[in-house]
Amino acid sequence: MTGTHQKVLVVDFGGQYTQLIVRRVREQGVYSEMVPWTTAFERISAERPTAVILSGGPRSTLEPGAPDLDFSCLDGIPVLGICYGQQLMAKKLGGSVENASHKEYGLRNLTSKSGIVGVMDHDQVWMSHGDQVTSVPEGFTVTSSTDSCPVAAMENAAQRRFGVQFHPEVTHTTSGKDLLKAFLDEAGLVGDWTTENFVEEEIAKIRAMVGAEEKVLCAVSGGVDSSVMAALLIRAIGDRAVCVFVDHGLLRYREAEQVIETFGGHFHANLKAYYEHDRFFGALAGKKDPEVKRKTIGEQFVRVFEDHANELQGCDWLAQGTLYPDVIESGSPTAAKIKTHHNVGGLPDWMRMKLIEPLRWLFKDEVRAVGRLLGLPDEMVDREPFPGPGLGVRILGEVTPERVRMVQEADWIFRSELRKRDLHKGIWQSYAALLDVKSVGVMGDERTYEQPIVLRAVESEDAMTARAVHIPFDVLELVASRIVNEVDGVNRVFYDLTSKPPATIELE
Repeated sequence: MTGTHQKVLVVDFGGQYTQLIVRRVREQGVYSEMVPWTTAFERISAERPTAVILSGGPRSTLEPGAPDLDFSCLDGIPVLGICYGQQLMAKKLGGSVENASHKEYGLRNLTSKSGIVGVMDHDQVWMSHGDQVTSVPEGFTVTSSTDSCPVAAMENAAQRRFGVQFHPEVTHTTSGKDLLKAFLDEAGLVGDWTTENFVEEEIAKIRAMVGAEEKVLCAVSGGVDSSVMAALLIRAIGDRAVCVFVDHGLLRYREAEQVIETFGGHFHANLKAYYEHDRFFGALAGKKDPEVKRKTIGEQFVRVFEDHANELQGCDWLAQGTLYPDVIESGSPTAAKIKTHHNVGGLPDWMRMKLIEPLRWLFKDEVRAVGRLLGLPDEMVDREPFPGPGLGVRILGEVTPERVRMVQEADWIFRSELRKRDLHKGIWQSYAALLDVKSVGVMGDERTYEQPIVLRAVESEDAMTARAVHIPFDVLELVASRIVNEVDGVNRVFYDLTSKPPATIELE
């Protein structure tokens, strides 16, 4: 994927911030990938990356069977250990690690700074640990501490091995980016990975994989991910990228028409569109569990492909718009499965396709940058993320045409009012969802017993963490009034203030 570019491998010990380390490294123009600790020795030995970063993790290095790494594969490679990574480095190289007298979680101030930590302009750092290094290995020096953590940072500059107990990758550590840049500089990384060379290399890779005759089935939804993926494939192989749009009835208001207009008009794509409302609503009837709904929707996409086998059978490849956060949340060897991300729910026998996932290791902001470079219009590139199962996971409980109508209308009102006031700028995702409960209300002097709408708007950088957007109360009040008065079947409106974590951005 990266040609001859320098690479940083981030060894994942199960830390909740590991994906942020990868992101922060890429922000410096340096290509980075995450590798599970279970396969890290083989990857590092085979690839010999320019540098390695050891992530944090929830376990203790003192536990039997704790995540480990044979450090012999790191000989001659600059290494930065973060939290668990620092503790493991200390333990493997002859230092000592002990349970702290009390756990540290939250903001702390460094009381001393030297070495690469000295580049940090601010003392505020984010700690999250129960163990700590109590003595450093031979050749290492302590380069920072806090009032409760004697080894907040350590380094052996001669061997280019560095460790920090805090988390430089999170925004709470005020000068964390400066520290990471200092490490990359020490490791000799020059920042040779850009959006431009990603596009060039991925197009070349697609052409080499697909060859001169084969076709690629590219399922498009109109969302940012599938649109960028389709644009990349069209740039690479032209109309041999067969774009398939399935209108399942779970899109936002007038979205299906926009998708067909965009791909048929802007892209001049080889587009096949199928209207399948009855199929999807029939399959979803009576189903309430979110995982069951997701899998049902994925399965029905396959059934559509089956029914149109004669038109699609010439496709040898299947393209999916999988992104890095999808991979993490769907489960990995070191991360718990949060929810299944919808792409394809399984392939029928006749669709023995080879898979292309050109965006698999990109974050959303990187995908947007690729889209702009490919010439996609701003209204498409800047679209808020939309889940693959559509409104099926914004309707808690059973999905019916009537309940979809309620969400579509409420969602349109909410997002339209935000745009009228330019409040949508800076919002990562905004939407209306429908709860599976009813409440008593009164309208026109009569009792009502109807359903509530939940509004959600969050700000985020990469969808891995998010927090609720402050929307002026008078705007929320207006939106609530409009929804209750204009959307039949709704008599209450709530605004979701929960951050991610502990919640997810979508309700299901």
